[in-house]
Amino acid sequence: MKPHLKFADIWNMNFGFLGIQFGWGLQLANMSAIYSKLGASPENIPILWLAGPVTGLLVQPIIGAMSDRTWGRLGRRRPYFLVGAIFASLALLLMPNSPSLYFAAALLWILDSSINISMEPFRAFVADKLNPAQRTRGFIMQSFFIGIGATMANALPRIFHDCGITGLAANGVPLTVEYSFKIGAAMFLACVLWTVFSTSEYPPEDMEEFNRKRLENPGVGGLLKEVFSEIPQAVRDMPATMKQLAVVQIFTWLGLFCMWMYFGLTCSYYVFKAPDIHSELFDRGTEWAGWCFAIYSIVCFLVAFILPKLAAKCSRKIVHAISLTLGGLSLIAVYFIHDPFYLQFTMIGVGIAWASILSMPYAILSGAVPANRTGIYMGVFNFFIVIPEIIASVGFKDLVKEVFHNQPVYVVVMGGASLLIAALCVFRVQDQGDADGDSGMAVAGH
Repeated sequence: MKPHLKFADIWNMNFGFLGIQFGWGLQLANMSAIYSKLGASPENIPILWLAGPVTGLLVQPIIGAMSDRTWGRLGRRRPYFLVGAIFASLALLLMPNSPSLYFAAALLWILDSSINISMEPFRAFVADKLNPAQRTRGFIMQSFFIGIGATMANALPRIFHDCGITGLAANGVPLTVEYSFKIGAAMFLACVLWTVFSTSEYPPEDMEEFNRKRLENPGVGGLLKEVFSEIPQAVRDMPATMKQLAVVQIFTWLGLFCMWMYFGLTCSYYVFKAPDIHSELFDRGTEWAGWCFAIYSIVCFLVAFILPKLAAKCSRKIVHAISLTLGGLSLIAVYFIHDPFYLQFTMIGVGIAWASILSMPYAILSGAVPANRTGIYMGVFNFFIVIPEIIASVGFKDLVKEVFHNQPVYVVVMGGASLLIAALCVFRVQDQGDADGDSGMAVAGH
C-alpha cells in the first residue's frame, strides 16, 4: 500500500503542470491570431491546428508505454518531463518571431510534440505516486495548476497592453504577445525543473522482473519494438469503463477545439467588429479573448477543490455531467452577446467545465485500468481527445467556408452543442469507484 502523502508532496509533484499549461495557454489563445497575422484565412485555420492532435495521437501513447518501461537516475516519468520542457521552451521562444506562416506551422509541430512528451507522463505520475484514496486529489491539484498557468498566460498580453506596451514585431505580431511567449518559455522550463528535482519516484514493484523484461528487449530499439506491439493490444483490451468514457471525451474535446480555434476570431470580428486583421480592433479583440480565457482559467482553479467535495456527496458522473452542461450553454450564449463586458461571463460556465474535464475522467479511469499499465492506457485514452481534433482540423475547412460563410461564431456555438451531447453520454459511464462505494473523493479536501 502506497503511503499517504502530505499536501506539500502532492503540490511539488504537480507543480510542473503550471509551466506546461502556461505554454499551452499561450498557444490556445494566440495561435489563430498569429496565423492570421502571417496571412492565413479563416477557413484555413483548422488545418494549421493539425499539429496538436496528430502529435498527441502519435506521441502520448508511445511516451506513456516507454515511461512504463523506463527506470534510471531520474526515475520513470521525470526524464520525459525534462526533455519535453527543454524543446517546448525553445519553440515558445521562437514562435512569435516566425518569419512566415509555414515557419510558424512547423514550430507548432515541435511545440506540440514537446508539450505532449512532458504532459502525458504527468497523468501516470499521479497514479504511480498516490494511493487510490488520494488520486482524485492529485488530479484536482493538476487542474488547480492548469488553471493558474493558463490564467497567467492568457492575461499577460492584456496586462502588457495596460502597462503601455504597444507596437508590432517585424512579422506583425503585437509586442504584447511576443513578450508573453518569451516569459512562457522561461516559466515552462522552471516549473518542470521544480517537479523533477523536488519529487522522487517509486521503483518498479518487482525490479527483478522489470530488469528481466528489459534484457529481453535491450536498448532503445528493443524498447520501441515492445511499445509498438503493446499499443494495439492495449486498444483491444480496453476496460468497459474506458470505452464508455471514450464517447464522452470525443464530444467534449470536439467542443473545446471549436472554442480554442475560433473564440479569438469571434471576439475580434463578431464582438469588436474588426474589419480586417490590420485593424487595431483585431488586436484588441485578440487581447480580450485572451482575457476571457484567463477568466475561465481563474474559475477552473477556484472550483478545482470544490468539485471533489460535491462528488463525494453525489458522484463524479453527476458532477461531470452538470459541469459539461454549464460549459455547453455558455458557449452557445456567445452568439447572443455583442458587448465585450458581458462576454466575460460566458467563461464562468466554461471554467467549471474545464476543471471537471481535467480531473473527473482521469480519476474515473485510474480506478479501471491495471496499475502496471497506467502509462500506456493514459496514452491510449488521449486517442479520444485527438481524434475529434483531427476530424475538426481536416474536415472543418469546407464547413467554415461554405456553411458558416467564414463566420467563426457559428463554430463556437457548435462547440457548445457538442459539450451538451458529451454531458448526456456521461450517464452511460460505469464508475468503478461508485460501484465500490468509494468514489475516491472523500479525502480530497484539506
